[in-house]
Amino acid sequence: MSPRSQPARGERTDALLALSEPARALVSAGALAAGRPLLRLAPRGEPHPVVVLPGWLASDVSTRTLRTWLGRLGYPTVGWDLGRNHGPRPEIVDGVRALVERLADEHGGPVSIVGQSLGGVFARRLAERSPRLVRQVVSLGSPIAGIPPRPRRAASRDGMVREYRRLRAVEDVRPARALPVPSTSVYSRWDGVVDWRTCLQEEGPRSENVAVHASHLGMGVDPAVLWIVADRLAQPRGAWRPFVRPTRLGVRSLFPVE
Repeated sequence: MSPRSQPARGERTDALLALSEPARALVSAGALAAGRPLLRLAPRGEPHPVVVLPGWLASDVSTRTLRTWLGRLGYPTVGWDLGRNHGPRPEIVDGVRALVERLADEHGGPVSIVGQSLGGVFARRLAERSPRLVRQVVSLGSPIAGIPPRPRRAASRDGMVREYRRLRAVEDVRPARALPVPSTSVYSRWDGVVDWRTCLQEEGPRSENVAVHASHLGMGVDPAVLWIVADRLAQPRGAWRPFVRPTRLGVRSLFPVE
């Protein structure tokens, strides 16, 4: 899906989106409970290892719903087991790579990585540096177009706050370059944490941007997001195709009309 332009958001709109994030995340959780019958129709593919990376200041607890869902679809799914995400510290960057290397060796093939927010940035950097280890990347509300290309050795909490604020103030954001592996960037214009424009990548034969209605905090429990992740993981290796909005009655209402 190609994102369409929208009027620039003012400071008041940004503030309302940010303040309403927790409430809208609860709405996504409620929609998930109501939409479970529909999600039983989600695509299933060849079982292969999947790593789910949490967002900034979050831990594996935040991705439990998503990991449980993928496990039920038949994918060997793990969290990163590195505690809270405090930014691109050496122990985090090295730990993610070691985990993916181990899973690729154990399963005899590359690993799919699903990253929420900053976790998606980590996933893309690993795919850029070690594409042989990565089957595909799915990022959820990740500011991939605005983060500096080289990670800092350490990032304080205040520093990351300033970084996200800077991303929201950028007027002209260029989409991130496409990865050497298939990649899907899921974004929402109702994101109250990250400006949706910083979540976009160049679209091509193996790269795409897919819109949802979700809030930033609700990405990991939103039924549309879960459907997208399932659909992307179901793509045969070497035969990746862009996401097609479902046409089934009920399911298609989960997605914005582009």
